[in-house]
Amino acid sequence: MREWESFFPEEERKIYEKAGYKGKQPFGRNPALLVIDMQLAFTGTKPLEIMEAIDEFPTSCGKAAWEAIPKIQQLIHACRDASVPVVYSTGDPEFKAVMGNATKRKVEDKDFVDIGTQFPEAIKPRQGEFVVHKARASAFFGTHLITYLASKGIDSLLVTGTTTCGCVRGTVLDGYSYGFPVFVVEECVFDRSRTSHLVNLYEMNSKYATVIPVDEALGYVNQLKRVEGRSVKR
Repeated sequence: MREWESFFPEEERKIYEKAGYKGKQPFGRNPALLVIDMQLAFTGTKPLEIMEAIDEFPTSCGKAAWEAIPKIQQLIHACRDASVPVVYSTGDPEFKAVMGNATKRKVEDKDFVDIGTQFPEAIKPRQGEFVVHKARASAFFGTHLITYLASKGIDSLLVTGTTTCGCVRGTVLDGYSYGFPVFVVEECVFDRSRTSHLVNLYEMNSKYATVIPVDEALGYVNQLKRVEGRSVKR
């Protein structure tokens, strides 16, 4: 049993199971990989304990981010090798300056430090990869993401990034609402709160997505290279 499952008391797991909140979605033939909000403002410039990391950027998630980055990097490379589109999301600073944050957190001067909008070197977008500039939590809300996915013939989503309880969950919910089977890659999402991270993995897996380990995600992506007749619209 994985940590996010065992975190819930047995009697509560039984409630979810009896009510039917369980089951795995089928993988598609043409997935896309979503990399949600992996900017330095959320990762920090280096691995730091969370309270120290917040001094650098108020939104930083500390060491949890740096544990996830190598796994996300591995999955990005596998997706590129298998011609699986990689899509990134980032905040819209102009909207934030006028309308405030995607959450109730007060806008601070550090929110507009240019370095905070940059991606860690190991996982930054390649030229030509789609970057969604969003104003709220979901990468779908007020953006062209659904149009892009439709134009590519995408039939399922792999989701990575941060935060598990916020922008990841918002994107997962909207992705499911648009009819995509959604797969959250367990080791590739993170949060500043371990409790919130685990609870939201359980909730998403129960209702809107299938939470899978990164090894399963890699195996799925790698086998796509051998699927006869598979093509991705360019």
